[in-house]
Amino acid sequence: MIFFVTIVISIYTLVNYYIFTRGLQAIPQGSSLRPLYIVGFWLVAVSFVAARILERTYPCHFTEVLTWTGNFWLAFMLFFFLIALLLDVTRLLNHFFHFLPAAVYTDYLKTKQIILLAAIVFSSVNILAGYINARNPRVKELSLKIDKPGHGLKTLTIAMASDIHLGTIIRKAKARELVSMLNASKPDLILLAGDVVDEDLAPVIKDNIGEALCELRARIGVYAITGNHEYIGGAGPAVDYLEKHCIKMLRDTSVLVSGQFYLVGRDDRDKVRFTGKPRKELEEVMQDVDRSYPIILMDHQPFNLSKAADIGVDLQLSGHTHHGQIWPFNYITKAIYELSWGYKKIRNTHFYVSCGFGTWGPPVRLGNRPEVVIIHLTFNNE
Repeated sequence: MIFFVTIVISIYTLVNYYIFTRGLQAIPQGSSLRPLYIVGFWLVAVSFVAARILERTYPCHFTEVLTWTGNFWLAFMLFFFLIALLLDVTRLLNHFFHFLPAAVYTDYLKTKQIILLAAIVFSSVNILAGYINARNPRVKELSLKIDKPGHGLKTLTIAMASDIHLGTIIRKAKARELVSMLNASKPDLILLAGDVVDEDLAPVIKDNIGEALCELRARIGVYAITGNHEYIGGAGPAVDYLEKHCIKMLRDTSVLVSGQFYLVGRDDRDKVRFTGKPRKELEEVMQDVDRSYPIILMDHQPFNLSKAADIGVDLQLSGHTHHGQIWPFNYITKAIYELSWGYKKIRNTHFYVSCGFGTWGPPVRLGNRPEVVIIHLTFNNE
């Protein structure tokens, strides 16, 4: 973890320095704006790291301001980096092919200032649009058939959400909106597929967000699994908190629900990175599961999908990817995961990977819309 954090902070610092130097080139020597830019830039850039440290040890209004500032800066940092990189590549190509008009270099400082202003406006418009998008989740509905008898169960309505990231950004009002959306379908079962909380519990406790979770209503019950963010903040306290607030946590366990179907919940695969102990293999988790019954599996990170199909799982629900959350990261998640977002069927197994309800880092989504998923299952009772 020390190595991982060191690498992340080093990359974060280098990217910010790259953006900083490009922006500084647009401010003339001797200008009174120059020291303001230097101090302001690094105060904003440091806010994200400072907020991560203070959020755990000293949650207060000042920490909330730092968190919002730092998280929005991540979005601006991404756009500024991409724009600066595109400009540098263009300059390099122009060095060899001379395709830019001479007017660009006639007053080069003015050109840089125009580009800087355009970059700020372009980034601001996109981030505002992404913020509005992130604040307006949709309901996605699926109808699926499981080719097994329901043992007296004809249909099953599941309301599912993942990657809620309750904390400083996703607060009690947003949690109540989630509860309302999940309850609206009058589900038989509510499933939360990991990353219910966002790293640190302190803001969740301070805002008493758990009170909203206790308003979830499902005929059979409310179940959840751990995600990597529960482990980042400490899985033990996070699990205890959620269980005290009306959610049944499944950690490498399987349960026969109402004598009609099995519900299997896996611990997050990042458990080994934070505890040194690996999670159980799927075969071990399901060793007492009767494969003739319908089997619903929750596994936060959608790796090794074929393994679930091979072992007889009928429906797997996952999240984690956010489908990149902000373009162009969706291309990266598509390259990493067999299924970055949406539905897929492998042999007799249905898979759904949600892009998530909340956000991590920037409260911004571009390229996908947050969602609650309602799944209507039918069974083969012939």
